[in-house]
Amino acid sequence: MFKAVLIERDAQPYRAGVQSLDEARLPAGDVTVRIDYSTLNYKDALAITGKGPVVRQFPMVPGIDFAGTVASSSNSAYKNGDKVLLNGWGVGENHWGGLAQMARVKGEWLIPVPSAFSSRQAMAIGTAGYTAMLCVIALERHGITPDSGEILVTGAAGGVGSVALAVLSKLGFRVAAVTGRPAESDFLKQLGAAEILERAQFAAPGKPLSKERWAGAIDVVGSHTLANVCASLRYGGVVAACGLAGGMDFPGTVAPFILRGITLAGIDSVMRPRIDRLEAWRRLTQDLDIKKLDFLTEEITLSQVIERAALVLQGRIRGRIVVDTNR
Repeated sequence: MFKAVLIERDAQPYRAGVQSLDEARLPAGDVTVRIDYSTLNYKDALAITGKGPVVRQFPMVPGIDFAGTVASSSNSAYKNGDKVLLNGWGVGENHWGGLAQMARVKGEWLIPVPSAFSSRQAMAIGTAGYTAMLCVIALERHGITPDSGEILVTGAAGGVGSVALAVLSKLGFRVAAVTGRPAESDFLKQLGAAEILERAQFAAPGKPLSKERWAGAIDVVGSHTLANVCASLRYGGVVAACGLAGGMDFPGTVAPFILRGITLAGIDSVMRPRIDRLEAWRRLTQDLDIKKLDFLTEEITLSQVIERAALVLQGRIRGRIVVDTNR
């Protein structure tokens, strides 16, 4: 038996709760993992509360990532005792995920926990931090360097934004942080933000072109915020877009693209090829200050997940939430 958050929808309304489940109920897979830590992400919060169409089949154990120890394996790449982690691949959506004490998955979805990190640190980074690193790599591949100019990070107090700030500042970029929570200004500055900007100035409909300022940006919000970021990029600027916290729409124009030659780089972390995952995690071992990681992380228990999910959607959580699945 193992404990897990289980989402159900049948004759009764949509509901989520912590239950004890028989290992025989685990879905098909060639590697079984005893989970040490998981996380609570925005997508997990949508799944748990039912506020977004995340879950594709029921019942479902949510949790888009986890880190733990291989308990059994018929996959030649992994043996009992190996430390592994998983990000994405549809777990927590159409395959039971990480907010549990056990998981059974395809071995091809796993990668080794980097030796520089413990399982807890790997989940303090989690999908949010791994996505942030993919965004930074995208900016670099499009020629953005610290000498190019300022970088803007939206949703800066959240999981992706907070790790992005820490990584970009360590790499030498001057970073401006956008947030709707002015009270988090000191937190953001400790992560490396040189300037704090109010979310309101980006959230409303804006002009097709604004004054050029940003050499690059990382956006987790979408909608009017992304359109306004694009409108204010400098000539040849790049924005890595990885989220839709403000909406899925993109109410912008082609003006920044055809008059300033900007690039909108879409970042998918769920189905990312293994080679990209390994590179992102390798970069995190060298470009993320572990002390900052500890500073931006809160640890909770499995029993606290459902209550915290509502707070995540209300924008009342900062940084990263690590879930100790065994307490």
